[in-house]
Amino acid sequence: MPEQSVEGLALSSKPLGENDRLLTVLTDQEGLLRLAVPGARRPKSSLAGAVPLAHLRLQVGGGSGLQRVRQLKTLHNYSQLGQRLETLSAAQALAELCLALVPTGTPATGILGDVLMQLGRLEELVRGHGPNLEALAIAVQGSIHLLALGGYALPMAECSRTGEPLDPPIGNWDWRCSLVPSEGLAIGAIPGARVVLNASELALLQRLLRPALPRKRDGELMGPEAVWLHLLDLVESWCSEHLGRRPRAFKLLRMGFGPS
Repeated sequence: MPEQSVEGLALSSKPLGENDRLLTVLTDQEGLLRLAVPGARRPKSSLAGAVPLAHLRLQVGGGSGLQRVRQLKTLHNYSQLGQRLETLSAAQALAELCLALVPTGTPATGILGDVLMQLGRLEELVRGHGPNLEALAIAVQGSIHLLALGGYALPMAECSRTGEPLDPPIGNWDWRCSLVPSEGLAIGAIPGARVVLNASELALLQRLLRPALPRKRDGELMGPEAVWLHLLDLVESWCSEHLGRRPRAFKLLRMGFGPS
C-alpha cells in the first residue's frame, strides 16, 4: 500500500513490543485509525510525539495488517491541559467518548473539528485561569455534540411518550421531565427515572446543541455547579444505555466538584 498523509487527533497510546507504540488517531476521512509507531518509546525518537491529545500530521505506510507511521509532525499538543485536574479529565472524557462512538475505517464527519474546538476552549481556560465550572460545562456540552454527531443524539424536541413538544415553561417550578434512557425525555416526574429535570434545567440542556456555551449578558456561564453536575448525570445515563459504557474520566472530573 502506498504511503499516505493523515491528519488527526491522537486519542490513546499503548506500548507495542519493546520500543514501539500503538496509536489510535481520530480522523475525518477514516474515523479511527490504529497505527504502529516504530521506536516511539525511545527517548530521542523522531516519533516520540505520538502521544494522546496531540494534533498530528502523519505519513503512514505499510502492507496488509497494521499500518506504520513513517514520519510525524505535531501540529498542536494539548499537554497544557494537564496543569489542572478539571481540564485534563474533561479532555480525557471527550477522547474516551470518541473511542466509543467512532468506527474504524469509516468517515466521521464533523467529530474531529468539534473535539478540537472543545480542547481549544479548555486550553483557553487554563491560560486565562478561568473557573473550574467551565471545564465541567465544556465536558457536558462537548459530550452532547459528540453523541449527536456520532448518531446517538439525545432527543430534546418532543416527549418520547406523547410526542408533545418539549417547550419548558420557565418560571413554573412544578413542571418536570424525566430521562428514560431507553426512550428519551418524557414530560412528568416518572417513577424510577434516572434523571428528572425542571424547566430551567431542560432549557439549559437544549441550548447545549448550539456552538457556544450558554452565557448571561455579562459573560458569566449560565447555571450553577449543581445543575451542571445534574446534566452530567444525564449524559452518563444516556451513554451507559446506548454505548454500553460511560467515559471513566467523568468520575475523575467529579472529584473537582461537590456531590451531585
